[in-house]
Amino acid sequence: MRRVPTLVWEAAALLAAAALCAWVFAWLPARDAAAPAAPAATPAKAAGQAASFAPSLAGTHADGGATTGADGLLVANEDLVELFDYYLATVGEKTPAQVRAEIERELERRLRPPASNAARQLLGRYLGYKAALVELERRKDLAGAGAAAIRKRLQAMRTLRGRYFSAQESRAMFGREDAEQQDMLARVEVRQDRALSADQQRERLAELDAALPPEVREARAAPVRIARLEESVGQMRARGAGDEEVFRARAEALDPDAARRLAEVDREEAEWRRRIAAYLDARRSLRDARALAGLRERMFTAEEQRRLPAYEGSLQ
Repeated sequence: MRRVPTLVWEAAALLAAAALCAWVFAWLPARDAAAPAAPAATPAKAAGQAASFAPSLAGTHADGGATTGADGLLVANEDLVELFDYYLATVGEKTPAQVRAEIERELERRLRPPASNAARQLLGRYLGYKAALVELERRKDLAGAGAAAIRKRLQAMRTLRGRYFSAQESRAMFGREDAEQQDMLARVEVRQDRALSADQQRERLAELDAALPPEVREARAAPVRIARLEESVGQMRARGAGDEEVFRARAEALDPDAARRLAEVDREEAEWRRRIAAYLDARRSLRDARALAGLRERMFTAEEQRRLPAYEGSLQ
C-alpha cells in the first residue's frame, strides 16, 4: 500500500513540535512500512489484496503481519500493530464495528487457536488504548508545542499505555515508535534552546543523526531525495523532456522499479486532472442540485467526491 511519509524530519524543521503533537495523539496514525521482522517467529499465511473491503485499499496488500513463535503462541510486535492500523485507516469508509470485524476475520485467516484468540484479545486492548488517547488529547494541561509540554504528553501517553499492555508488550509493539519520538523530542529541544548558536544547533542535530541506525537514516533521507528528484523532473519537463528521458533520469537516481512506480503515479495524476477538467466543464452548465449530484455520482466514487470541493472553488 502506498503511504505518505509521516515525518520529513529535517525538511520540516520549523514544524517539528506541531508535527509531533499531531503524531502522538493521532487516532488513526499512518505508520512507516519498514518495521523489522520479529526474531524467532514463524510467519503465518500471507494476505491477499484487500480491495474487497474498502475502496481506499484497492490494489494494496495488508501492511504488517501476524506471527507465532516456535511454541505456537502469538508474537505481539510492531508488525501486528501495522496490520491493525492498515484496516483502522478505513474508518470513515466503514464503521468502526465493520473495521473491527474485518480485522478479526483477517486474524482468523492468518492464525490458529490459541494464537488467534490472543490476537483478538490484543486487538480489543489496542482499540481501547486508541480511544483513551483521544480523551488524553482533550486534556488542556497537556497542551502546548514546547519541548516540556511534548515531554509531558509522551509520558502521559506511556503511562496510559501501561493500563492496556504489559511492559514486554509495550517494548515489542511500540519500541521503535518510542525511539523515534524520543529522537524527535531531542531535536525539538535543540531547536528551542536559545542558548545555542545556529552552528551549535547544527552540530547537535548532526550528532543525533549520527546516532541513528543506518536503516533509519536511509528512511529519513529517502523522501528528501525523491522530492529533489521530482523538482529536477519538473524542470526537465519544463524544458520539453519526454517520458522516456524522465524515466532514464529517475532510474539512474533510484532504480528502474522505482522509476516505473513514479511513472505510474504520473499517469494516475494525469488521468485525475483529465477527469477533473471534464467534470468542471460539465458542471458549468448545471444549476440544478439534483443534476449536479447525479454528475458527481456518474464520474466519481464516494471517496473521490470528498476531494471535489478543493477544485470547485474556482467556479464560485
